[in-house]
Amino acid sequence: MPGERVAPSLEAYRRRLLRSQPWRWRGEVLQAGGQTIESIGPNSSVGESCEIVDRQGRVHLAEVIGFRGTTVLSMPVNSSEGIRFGDAVEALGRRPEIEVGPGLQGRVLDAMGQPMDGGRRPVSSGALSLNGPVRQPLERIPIRTPLGTGIRVIDAMLTVGRGQRVGIFGGSGVGKSTLIGMMTRNTEADVTVVGLVGERGREVGEFLEEALGEEGRARSVVLVSTSDQSPLMRIRAALSAATVAEYFAAEGKHVLLVLDSLTRFAMAAREIGLAAGEPATAKGYTPSVFTKLAKLIERAGNFERGSITAFYTVLMEGDDQQDPLVDAVRSLLDGHVVLSRTLAAEGWYPPVQVLDSISRLMPAVTGGEHRESAILVRRLLSAYARSEDLVRIGAYRPGADEDLDRALRAQPLLRSFMVQEAGDRMHYPMCLQAFFELVKEL
Repeated sequence: MPGERVAPSLEAYRRRLLRSQPWRWRGEVLQAGGQTIESIGPNSSVGESCEIVDRQGRVHLAEVIGFRGTTVLSMPVNSSEGIRFGDAVEALGRRPEIEVGPGLQGRVLDAMGQPMDGGRRPVSSGALSLNGPVRQPLERIPIRTPLGTGIRVIDAMLTVGRGQRVGIFGGSGVGKSTLIGMMTRNTEADVTVVGLVGERGREVGEFLEEALGEEGRARSVVLVSTSDQSPLMRIRAALSAATVAEYFAAEGKHVLLVLDSLTRFAMAAREIGLAAGEPATAKGYTPSVFTKLAKLIERAGNFERGSITAFYTVLMEGDDQQDPLVDAVRSLLDGHVVLSRTLAAEGWYPPVQVLDSISRLMPAVTGGEHRESAILVRRLLSAYARSEDLVRIGAYRPGADEDLDRALRAQPLLRSFMVQEAGDRMHYPMCLQAFFELVKEL
């Protein structure tokens, strides 16, 4: 109609904004798609924090995740609800941080370091960037000290060293959470840092009460992001856990870092990468996912002051050990513990499949007698696994294979040693003594 005002196109509006002023610390929202906010300005780099102020005056914390031509792509840390076209975007000029201090012990926090346990905000002695300093290879100290986990099958057959990075691989429902709960309570460490990444809300309280317990919780820092939160919050839960672990290690403490799980961390990183326009590769994972995984895992280790021993859970979809993510993580770690659904179905807990598991640092932290005993047990387990089907159908005749005969006699003894109740604990020297006595009977 004559005289009717025609709304300018989004592209025309963008060009007008670019001509009108140099965008430095402040910008304007152009459009929002899903959780991604596209804006003209502000002048910022990937990973920097910014704030989006909506028409109601509410402030939405966000993070720059990439660029599309001359526009900035950001993602709100919490929710994009209420953000509209034309809202102000202000750069903060800093990257995400978390406040740290000795008062963190015994607390349950969210990915931003805010209390979730109903207590006061912890007293801070400073703030550290979530992307910690890159450790140079020669800053690391060789790992030579064994670390008892309180789990007999791991201490005897897959001995872990202080400062080692170990993955716990298993399908859904085979006992990964139960196993890390046992490790958290029993491992000999000064401080335990637990990162629950994308956890089901129902299981957070259960983990604190049943897996950690009152004693374990007193010496632990728990950082939580639930499955309904944004991918940025899930990413930050893992990064915050690693940062808190680095703080305590820098204080000269031996830290146990438990992260559940690397798979949900990778899925959150994939969401962000796809939103930023990265190409999808194997199973939809973007290239930056594998870079972020490597950087996160490399933050643990044995250092001149303190150490970080890390256990990471990894979900094997369909119990597939050749999954691209599983294979990539396995290549980055210093060992892996594979949980078997078959053993779990037989009531064998923890259902550790010893033959598929390995600790790459076991030769460096154990003595000759220990290594020889572990090799003997592996040989017997392998002999039984090769001929298990023949034995079950009655096709094997005793005396035909000496190793198999020995393995059949050893099977009940090995099972009684490796099966362990969730509440049982055996200190490392006692475990070794019991293991050597077992081997003498085989």
